Amino acid sequence: MSETFKAIQLDQDDDAFSAGLRDVPVADLPEGDVTVAVDYSTINYKDGLVINGNVGRLVREFPHIPGIDFAGTVEQSDNENFKPGDQVVLTGWRVGEIHWGGLAQKARVKADWLVPLPDGLSAQQAMAVGTAGFTSMLCVDALEVHGLSPDQGEVLVTGAAGGVGSVAVAILAKRGYTVVGSSGRREQESYLKDLGAAEMIDRVELSEAEVRPLERERWAGCVDAVAGKTLATVLAQMKYGGSVAACGLAGGNTLETTVLPFLLRGVNILGIDSVMQPKEHRLRIWQRIAEDLPLDKLNAMTNVSSLGEAEALAKAILNGDVRGRAVIDVNA
Repeated sequence: MSETFKAIQLDQDDDAFSAGLRDVPVADLPEGDVTVAVDYSTINYKDGLVINGNVGRLVREFPHIPGIDFAGTVEQSDNENFKPGDQVVLTGWRVGEIHWGGLAQKARVKADWLVPLPDGLSAQQAMAVGTAGFTSMLCVDALEVHGLSPDQGEVLVTGAAGGVGSVAVAILAKRGYTVVGSSGRREQESYLKDLGAAEMIDRVELSEAEVRPLERERWAGCVDAVAGKTLATVLAQMKYGGSVAACGLAGGNTLETTVLPFLLRGVNILGIDSVMQPKEHRLRIWQRIAEDLPLDKLNAMTNVSSLGEAEALAKAILNGDVRGRAVIDVNA
């Protein structure tokens, strides 16, 4: 085992914060029963926050390695469920926040946090899915558990050109839904239609419109990664008995609405958390991803960069300049 590995490392001394590509001693890896040689990681919104110093309650101890996802090969294991050579994936469990993460060539974690690389996916494709795609599948699954089917009408995806939105559009379209994507980037219309969206609407139609407690019924279901005013508008436009899978807060963490959509139309808000999902549910959702996500669409929305480019991508994702999935080849 090499004595050092390359990683994006964050440091904070009093008020001085820094982030950069560094050589980290293997001896500094945290406690855990499985050591993984990481192949790929990703840049997610949380990674963008912490790499740019917006650590808040996400990171509490320094030095720290961010990266809430990774895929790689088991190098050492003290757990009977994994052996050297096994290919594994990790999303969630606050890795990259309170535990060192995947923007590094090595990671050491608890075995219970790992799942086997799903059949039919490469390590790179698993990270093209990552937390964003895993969240998308959780949303679709929850909507369908609550009765959504393709014959009920249009399904809205907000923040459609982002990581969660892109994967949600592709999955829903493959499953036969009529998908409408909402985005503030009009230049992404052809991209969304290539993923399977039937239509794109400008986000201002949802985020800046004057909204009555109840609007004309339009949406049979919604995957919402935005929240804020957008979610309030969507709730007022839901069809009777429709559900919104709420999984993000790009538009803010407040919700100003009335109870009328819930009391008069039986609308549901389904809260989606990808971080602490039980392992058995994780395995089922990953199996659904392997079956329901068209890999040609996944590949088309994926951009692969080197570990040294992670800081620039972290800034870009906060500015809304990242389309689809930003995968990091940690060995490039």
